[in-house]
Amino acid sequence: MSQEPDERAVLARFSKKYRLARSDVWRAVERSVCGCDYGATSWTTIDEARAVGEILALGPGKRLLDVGSGSGWPGLFLAQETGCDIAMTDLPLTGLRIAVERAASDRIAGACWAAVADGAALPFRGGWFDAVLHSDVLCCLKDKLGVLKSCRRAIRADGRMVFSVIMIAPGLVAADHERAAASGPPFIETDLSYAEMLDRAGWQVTEHRDLTADYIVSMGKMVNELETRAEEIEEIFGEDDASQERARRRATLAALKQGLLRRELFAATPSKTKG
Repeated sequence: MSQEPDERAVLARFSKKYRLARSDVWRAVERSVCGCDYGATSWTTIDEARAVGEILALGPGKRLLDVGSGSGWPGLFLAQETGCDIAMTDLPLTGLRIAVERAASDRIAGACWAAVADGAALPFRGGWFDAVLHSDVLCCLKDKLGVLKSCRRAIRADGRMVFSVIMIAPGLVAADHERAAASGPPFIETDLSYAEMLDRAGWQVTEHRDLTADYIVSMGKMVNELETRAEEIEEIFGEDDASQERARRRATLAALKQGLLRRELFAATPSKTKG
């Protein structure tokens, strides 16, 4: 099925970001904001990544599926920390190539696979994974329910899934809702709550955390880095793209501080009846 123009544009933007994020200046920005240097596009900090690893109960012999893995953060970090096997999937090939190179250079102990695949059509046999992870991915995809159903098919009956997601705060008036949507990721709007989507996809929520306060701190660091390193970043990204990035991050930070946007974490296990 052909992708709609806006989805193609989003993929193109992520592909470009993965290429440019390999620069020394952007790795320095990423270390300041998240504590890693993978060329990440999620907002997972190193402390959050370790907490996710504990929830997923990863270890040697366990199979982790990282959906929308991009350039490998935090999936590869968790594989290196815990010794688990990892399969990474995404649509931009650019990010996956970088992730595979990183896996080789880090010499992770477990097996590592990478597949170009839509999250709603994962190319794995049912029940093959012990754990599923996706970090700030669903807010960048249209078919959120399809992804959750696909993850449900891929996981063992006793497996665990954890994901973070950026969302519009509930109960906003129309004008604030519109502003929140404009300040967030490309497909942040949803018809159903994530709790409802998880239920329909055959998942049972086991833990729900509000990560908004940490996200505000990270976004504040990002805005500061973009402003203090403006000249360096413009040399890499180009003046127009760097300017747009600064404006976009300032708008997101303002929306967060005004309570229009949230970032949350969900942990879930397969329900007895599939969705």
